[in-house]
Amino acid sequence: MKTHSNFMSKSIGFMSSFGLLLPLQVHATDEQVLHETNMDVIEVYAQKRAQKIEEVGIALSQVKGDVLKAQHFKDSTELSIFAPNLKISQNAAEGTPPAINIRGVGLIDYNTANTSPVAIYVDDIAVGSASNQIVNLFDIEQVDILRGPQGTLFGRNSTGGAILIRSKRPEYEQSGYFTAGVANNNASNVDAMFNTPLSDNTALRVAFNYQNYDYSTKNVFPTAPTAGMEQLNARISFLADFDSVQLLVKGHIQDWEGIVQPVGSIGMIANPLTKERCSPAQAGSTNCFDNFGFNDASDDFYTVSVNNDSPHKSDGKGVSAHLNWQVSDINEVISLTSFNELERQHAFNCDGSPARLCEGNLGLDTHQFTQELRLQSQLSEHFLTAGLYFADESIKQDNVNDILRDFRGVLPADLTATFFYDNHITTQSIAAFTQLDYQLSTNWLLSAGLRYSYESLDYDSLSELNIVATPTDLKGVRVPFYQVQGDQSDNGFSGQLGLNYQFDDYTHGYYRFANGAKSGGYNGGFLSSPEQAQLADYQSERLNANEVGTKSWWPEQGVRFNWAAFYYDYNDQQVFMNQPSVSPQSPPVQLLENVGDSIIYGLEAELDYAISKGLNLQFALGYIPHAEFEEYIDPLGNELTDKRLPFTSKWNASAGLEYTFELAKNPLTTQLLVDYQSDFYFDQNQNPYAMQEGYSIVNGNIRYQLDQWGLVIWGKNLFDTQYSNLKFDLSSFLGMLEDFKGEGRRYGLDISYQF
Repeated sequence: MKTHSNFMSKSIGFMSSFGLLLPLQVHATDEQVLHETNMDVIEVYAQKRAQKIEEVGIALSQVKGDVLKAQHFKDSTELSIFAPNLKISQNAAEGTPPAINIRGVGLIDYNTANTSPVAIYVDDIAVGSASNQIVNLFDIEQVDILRGPQGTLFGRNSTGGAILIRSKRPEYEQSGYFTAGVANNNASNVDAMFNTPLSDNTALRVAFNYQNYDYSTKNVFPTAPTAGMEQLNARISFLADFDSVQLLVKGHIQDWEGIVQPVGSIGMIANPLTKERCSPAQAGSTNCFDNFGFNDASDDFYTVSVNNDSPHKSDGKGVSAHLNWQVSDINEVISLTSFNELERQHAFNCDGSPARLCEGNLGLDTHQFTQELRLQSQLSEHFLTAGLYFADESIKQDNVNDILRDFRGVLPADLTATFFYDNHITTQSIAAFTQLDYQLSTNWLLSAGLRYSYESLDYDSLSELNIVATPTDLKGVRVPFYQVQGDQSDNGFSGQLGLNYQFDDYTHGYYRFANGAKSGGYNGGFLSSPEQAQLADYQSERLNANEVGTKSWWPEQGVRFNWAAFYYDYNDQQVFMNQPSVSPQSPPVQLLENVGDSIIYGLEAELDYAISKGLNLQFALGYIPHAEFEEYIDPLGNELTDKRLPFTSKWNASAGLEYTFELAKNPLTTQLLVDYQSDFYFDQNQNPYAMQEGYSIVNGNIRYQLDQWGLVIWGKNLFDTQYSNLKFDLSSFLGMLEDFKGEGRRYGLDISYQF
């Protein structure tokens, strides 16, 4: 264990990174230091090749797959704790597109046809539209979280950043594991992997994951089925490694089925007769109701009363081929080919009550083909990347929203309609890109990249209504409502220019200017009028980012410290807006609009300290003091000027403490993880009802390894913190907010056998 005085002197060194960096003298060899501190060299794939994290002039964080498994993190929506200024929410319940936000840039639209400005890549393959961004995390090697525009190498729709998920590859030794577990909420899980060599240069790996669980929310409505999900995911990988050619082929399937998590009703009406509103602090209590006099009659956060017979079904599959050809000592050609498809049906109840006031279904059928060709050349001490990219994505939606069915024959016919809104959106994207890392001198590296992208989109949106034509026939008749067809295209350049300086063997500094673009599109969500449908296309957005920071690693003291400051000029930002209708009894108007410009700036820092051989501390801090719309008035006349961007906390912090020691001559590891988010708004209106107060989530696990057997006791949200993934404002329509609750306390036991 290093002395306290040594650590303090090194702390002064890394804190000086905020101003003038002090030279640091470290004499131990890397191998000797790593043995003493158990601190790994971190390799990342932020530039589509393995590099040490300190050598990459991009703000990024990494988490290893073993950490995800030990803490029982199930999918990509649980990654927020591992990077500063990152927030990921399940948004409108599990199965709908997640809301991913990096440094104030993100998507809050539950519409299954949209694409997030934060891209997710699985084994170098872009997953496509936002519905594909729920990625189950089983048999994972690592996850790299890149912050800031990635408009060169990961170009399509990555204005906010990129999350790179890398699964474990086949190996040339036979191995495997089998894990079975149980948990509260009637949960059970099975995790298995088998890896085997087929010959001297071929290998096969099969991984399987099964989860079955109920949600924390307690639905007291007598006839409602128990809400929960059963998920099966599997992956098969084949690796062939010849003298100059390596081929990796992967296939995957997913099969999910269950009843969606019931929503809560946050009543806002103190007196249903006068429509007097409760205060934001009172809303959701037993003293507040919706417009129809309902509340769930309980002050327990997780208790709801909803006719939630709302099934969910997902079927997905895909295949990819990764070909690496070492053409010469300095040149490598890489081909990435993929085809993926996802079919999903997701029913919902948005009034949060036993009544039939707002119910429906989101249907999705998406197919995506991608092809990338890339040349990587090691030119002496310089490195060149150049490539071509093509993507073709087809999204078909089959959506239904049944409005005020219980009032058919009572309210006017145009207020009690069933909306059928189907659409077909096809997108083709073509790009050419290049990046050169040029070593100016021993200490200076210039990185320059440029990408040209062309994207075309065709849409066909068709809607029909079921309305009551005569009071004696409440089943209604189906009549045409609107059909809107169109196309649009975008093209332009994006890129980056970075300058890296190596202060000494342990500290790198960098400045990076980068820009990115997210293409325009068509809002295929709920459009309640022909006028909305005709105005539902939106244009591209662009983000210009300046970033400066340092990355330091002092292995003798077991300290790694990174910090970054950033300034964003966000142009023509695409924002999903949920605004009240001009008619108080009509559903809200949902818009996806370019809202002009926003300015975002902030700081972030990460510390990893190996206090001793068995004790490790990690800490991350994010600070965004300014993330606001510039001057803007939306199409309905609502002013958004100077309002804070949704899903953007001013402060966020995470910490992890891990301690390993021997018990009966076998290793026992304890880990505690904490994630804090300060308050933020769920929509663009700074609505005090649609906001989340600051909260902390505490997770932990205990792991014991006995030869080939392993035991893990894990817990998530140990203090049962009450928080929401989304509060959707339906106040002008139903007098309430739809509350998508975060999961409560979960804990379980996993037993595994490795061979």
